[in-house]
Amino acid sequence: MSDRLPTDSKSWSQQTRAIRTGLARTGFHETSEALFMTSGYVYDSAQEAEESFDGTRERMVYSRFRNPTVAAFEDRLAAIEGAEACRATASGMAAVHCALLCQLKAGDRLVASRSLFGSSQWIIDDLLPRFGIEREFVDCGDLPGWERALSRPTACVLIETPSNPTLEIIDVPAVAELTHRAGGRLVVDNVFATPILQSPLELGADVVVYSATKHIDGQGRCLGGAILGDAAFCNDILGPYLRHTGPVMSPFNAWLLLKGLETLTLRVERQSSNALALAQLLDSHPAVARALYPALASHPQHDLAMRQMRGGGTMIALELKGGKAAAYRLLDALSLIDISNNLGDAKSLITHPWTTTHQRLTAEDKIAMGIGEGMLRLSVGLEDVVDLTADLGAALDAALG
Repeated sequence: MSDRLPTDSKSWSQQTRAIRTGLARTGFHETSEALFMTSGYVYDSAQEAEESFDGTRERMVYSRFRNPTVAAFEDRLAAIEGAEACRATASGMAAVHCALLCQLKAGDRLVASRSLFGSSQWIIDDLLPRFGIEREFVDCGDLPGWERALSRPTACVLIETPSNPTLEIIDVPAVAELTHRAGGRLVVDNVFATPILQSPLELGADVVVYSATKHIDGQGRCLGGAILGDAAFCNDILGPYLRHTGPVMSPFNAWLLLKGLETLTLRVERQSSNALALAQLLDSHPAVARALYPALASHPQHDLAMRQMRGGGTMIALELKGGKAAAYRLLDALSLIDISNNLGDAKSLITHPWTTTHQRLTAEDKIAMGIGEGMLRLSVGLEDVVDLTADLGAALDAALG
């Protein structure tokens, strides 16, 4: 096969890298990347098999370790992100879990932002203590709180920015500096921003994680996750963990996600444009207590968001004045936007975090994270903004009762 990364690719724009890197053409010279649906590989000799396992010869030996299609996806996403290396996983939560557990051990300490996706919260609150790992949560925008928490030795820090679902923004360079002083690695869940709108590694982070199920696929077809960082972390720390525990991406999903990367920039830019228009509608509607969107001047951390991000993104959080009853009236009045717990799709989707994605948390924990009973999370899609505005506007009127 040809080299997957052309020598001049570093000079290309992000959009060009999204289409032209990670190519692994076979002798058939296909236009679309080949799909290698194989679990294993064969060897020309016993000596070649031995060398493949002892590290003398670099080649594919088993698809739980590496697969050509999965490797093509990893190479392309790494090129878009500007990372030295990438490892793909079976889901976004597998990426979060592996990025943490591969580097933590009993006696270590982890600090995390308080506003996290529900399953990430479970890993930190329920799973890590079973292994003797200490954890502490800090409010996203509380820089003095981050300074206090990271005044002690810390192995790892996990943050989401913008956070799910409240769209809080964390000062990545500041937290990165504090993390490194404490001797730890900063892991950033960049799902809401996508690699198109935010580059955590350039801001000082050490590791970036994605649910590729979201914007990277963007069409509701498959699950996937990704972990990106420097080669030493991905190969020496993360690599053995993935190899021996097996939460790997399937070749077919990798092929779908590889094609999704080709249109990621176009989709995110259009979705962000639609989202800004809807956020402006929400910001002035009498049914809405507050609309949270990073590109709105009314967002509490608007200036910080615009320093770190290259746009407002595809996600909006809105709190309705009438609480859960008003939220349900709005949801049930929608005819175009679908009720779903997914996000980042070409179709606009909306969810009620209190009763779905963050349902398992106590009421006190939800309130501490900024999630109210009247909050909705809107993932804006690619539909015509005129149609979206009409549908959302009518549902907002219904929410008024």
